[in-house]
Amino acid sequence: MAMISLSPETKSSPLLAGYAGGAVTVLIWALWVVATRHTAATPLGTVDIGLIRYGVPAFLLAPIWLRTGLLPKGVPVRIIVVMVAGAGALFFQITAAALHVTPAAPGGILLGGSLPLATALIGMALFGERPDRMRLAGLAAIVAGVAILLGASTLKSGMSATGFVLLPLGAVLWAGFTHAFRRSGLSALEGAAIIAVWSFLIHLGLAAIVGTHLGEASLPDLALQVTSQGILSGLVATFAYGTAVRALGGSQAAAFTAITPVLATLGGAVFLGESFGPAEMTAALVVGAGVALSTGILSPKH
Repeated sequence: MAMISLSPETKSSPLLAGYAGGAVTVLIWALWVVATRHTAATPLGTVDIGLIRYGVPAFLLAPIWLRTGLLPKGVPVRIIVVMVAGAGALFFQITAAALHVTPAAPGGILLGGSLPLATALIGMALFGERPDRMRLAGLAAIVAGVAILLGASTLKSGMSATGFVLLPLGAVLWAGFTHAFRRSGLSALEGAAIIAVWSFLIHLGLAAIVGTHLGEASLPDLALQVTSQGILSGLVATFAYGTAVRALGGSQAAAFTAITPVLATLGGAVFLGESFGPAEMTAALVVGAGVALSTGILSPKH
């Protein structure tokens, strides 16, 4: 009777949840890139945004981290450190600082586009992962699409050196989180709760040192950041991405983030007045094909 649990029908539900989690993540990430870029025109600094991003989910998920504790039993401390650094305070401060001086389109390209590649390379180098030919072709297509979009955006926007350095670094940090979370044994909600509370505490410490400008921001700006940073990015996207990692594996879940550059480019065009032309459309098709291949949808089943 135990064999029933291995049937394709019972596997389909977790896989669908994983694909749904990946799709939700990229939609929210694209909004996050645009919303974070928008803060450059407000009094809010990166510490202020960090307090919002992690304070909201830390409060909403308090019952979970109070139950597990700040250092859940059975989870090595090094795993918690990599998770918090990779998806929490360090990741956020690096990427938010870069997005403050980088237009949304090239910012989304460098961050979302390099993340699947970083995750795959770490998986191959440290954990012996061996993607099949279809997934490798997908990664190559993602790189090609990112190159097209980055080239077009750089010519139009004058990409800063800060963005070139910090955003790929942020992608490497998130890739580290992806692999650490997969090996933590924590559920998606538990992982989101631990990351949120530790990152909020770190940002409280930073605020005590450098101060905050939350009182200077307008109510519409605060409402936008609470919604996009705290509720959507800090809570929903972290949970959705954790669900995708659990169902699909780290490298396959990370492949979804390559859609973020396309959506961020569209968001930049619609909300920030940035351009969207033939190069962006071509890149969208190439990256989309790469994501489909990298997730393993078309890979041979064994």
